[in-house]
Amino acid sequence: MTNLLVRIDLSRKSFSKGQRKIAAFIEEHYDAAAFMTAAKLGEVVGVSESTVVRFATQIGYEGYPFLQKAMQEMIRDKLNSIQRIEVTTGRIGDNDVVESVLNQDIDKIRRTIEEVSREDFKAAVDAIIHAKNIYIFGVKSASYIASFLGYYLDLIFGNVHLLNSNSKTTTYEKLFRIGEGDVMIGISFPRYSIMAVDTMGFARERGARVIAITDSMISPLVSNSDYVLLARSDIASVVDTLVAPLSLINALLVAIVINCKDKIIDTFSSLEQVWQEQGIYAFEADEERKNDT
Repeated sequence: MTNLLVRIDLSRKSFSKGQRKIAAFIEEHYDAAAFMTAAKLGEVVGVSESTVVRFATQIGYEGYPFLQKAMQEMIRDKLNSIQRIEVTTGRIGDNDVVESVLNQDIDKIRRTIEEVSREDFKAAVDAIIHAKNIYIFGVKSASYIASFLGYYLDLIFGNVHLLNSNSKTTTYEKLFRIGEGDVMIGISFPRYSIMAVDTMGFARERGARVIAITDSMISPLVSNSDYVLLARSDIASVVDTLVAPLSLINALLVAIVINCKDKIIDTFSSLEQVWQEQGIYAFEADEERKNDT
């Protein structure tokens, strides 16, 4: 995945006068151009819509929507909360909010299906299954899906260390024993966590296998990872929409269960017995009390 600005630079000599105008505007104002239609961008720059479309293909994209997504990738990590609200308001406009947001989530899941590497996915499953210890890092909104993944992996394997603090002291106190045979799973989406990047680098230096769950191959998590699992996220006002990452984590857990079926059945048989004896679940506890009387 070549950076948009690099693509422009490599193609600059072949640009027409109109294309040079588009390139200059994108280089200086890609944060504004990212949410313009081809027609609007052409109007602002002073060229035709068809010139904008040809510009996109000239620098190697399949069409203008792909150029637009590339511009959006560039700004997503830089948008502050107020800018996110403005972008979301502009996207939805007078449309039905429920339909708009849910359709965006459906699109993110569809793109995740297309983009996630099946090879890296299988390798990540194998690494987790055979890990001596599993470390999971996720802070801010990513901490909730990190906790979800950690909850089930700990039930299955019992060797999970959840790192969900922004405190360097707390994080490295939990992480300093990591080494060969261990696995580190780092989860971060725009705006990316510096701590996620640093802790994944630390884990890799210590010989652990490192898995990144992030949204793009230009994510800063990628450089410190052995396996990259892409799941599309997006801006939903000040809220990070993490439906696709959660679906990917569900797929990861299902794959682990399928590959360790016999062992996991034994584990959950014991758990079911404990849950029943201790009256953990409401309806089952009520039934047990009726039987006792």
